[in-house]
Amino acid sequence: YRHLHTFELQAPTRLIEWGTRGDRVCVAGYGQSGGNEILQLIPPPTLQAKESQGLCPERDFKVECGGFSKRPVYSLKYVPDTSLLVTSGPPDSSLQVWQVSAEDSDVIKPLSTIATENATGQPWAKIATISARATWVLHGSTLDSVQITEVELRKNVYTAASRDSEELSGLAFLDCHTLLLCCAQGRLCLADVREPRGPVEAMPVPPGPSGQRWCLGTGRGAQGSELSSQPVARLSSGGLLTLTDLRNTSEPLASAKARVPSPNAGAEFLCVSWAPALEGCLGVSGFDGTVQVYDTQSWDSHGREAEPIFVHKGHAFGGSGDPPLVTAHTWHPQKPRTVLSAASDGSLHVWDWVEPCGKC
Repeated sequence: YRHLHTFELQAPTRLIEWGTRGDRVCVAGYGQSGGNEILQLIPPPTLQAKESQGLCPERDFKVECGGFSKRPVYSLKYVPDTSLLVTSGPPDSSLQVWQVSAEDSDVIKPLSTIATENATGQPWAKIATISARATWVLHGSTLDSVQITEVELRKNVYTAASRDSEELSGLAFLDCHTLLLCCAQGRLCLADVREPRGPVEAMPVPPGPSGQRWCLGTGRGAQGSELSSQPVARLSSGGLLTLTDLRNTSEPLASAKARVPSPNAGAEFLCVSWAPALEGCLGVSGFDGTVQVYDTQSWDSHGREAEPIFVHKGHAFGGSGDPPLVTAHTWHPQKPRTVLSAASDGSLHVWDWVEPCGKC
């Protein structure tokens, strides 16, 4: 490691989200009882310095402000260029909007609720936001419930046309006009914001054993004026990784098998993410107490087992009892090798590894 900082939270944490500049971190709990914390943290000063400053007396996160959610928080996003947060979680697919405190307050306050049609009984909604538009949030729990809402006005500005009720595992803005949807069974779908009630273009399910659940990872550089050339990554509960070029979806661009200890049938915390400042590198977690980093540049289409270039094992040695499970990880928006990860025991780690032999 070059840097490793730890912070202990009061309850298991499922969500972690860097601010746009990486100068703030938002975390949230997912317990089933009321009173789940939502905290905005200031990272250790050593992470905010542009270059190494040697020993630093302050090595901990600091709580800047916080609040409580009556429901578990399963998804959380900052609304770019505002002081708002949007969250979702059981028991339905509605969204909760929060006001991050002003300078004279340390409270994150509930502001409003965005209700969705037939929300009761639906799975919790997946969320994506975009900085190139007004205060838009893309959300949905199933293919036939995908919509875009203008957050501050709570006004629906887009609804995707689909009669398929397949559960979603993730969604994203690819650019100002294009949406990418990932079904839990692995199918990708594209939709165009300029065509309300327009068709949703479906792509094939990745090859592999049936019954696996999949999650989605898209590149940060995708929010441009056209489809990104960076592949879309999908990770299955069996550890399969598939890269797809959206300009040619007829067959996978590359595939590999992650070194996971055992298949994760539930896939509750499955996570795959592209490094925004490292070409071809992605992170994988949700199988055990580790976060694995892979260099995909040498992968082919044969699906061979891949060797991670780095494995963060810090959460696995955090305490007594059953080993904790990594519930989420995310990359720093500017610092190439800096990753933030959270686990089911409430541990929050931020780490930066030493460059291995010129790779990544």
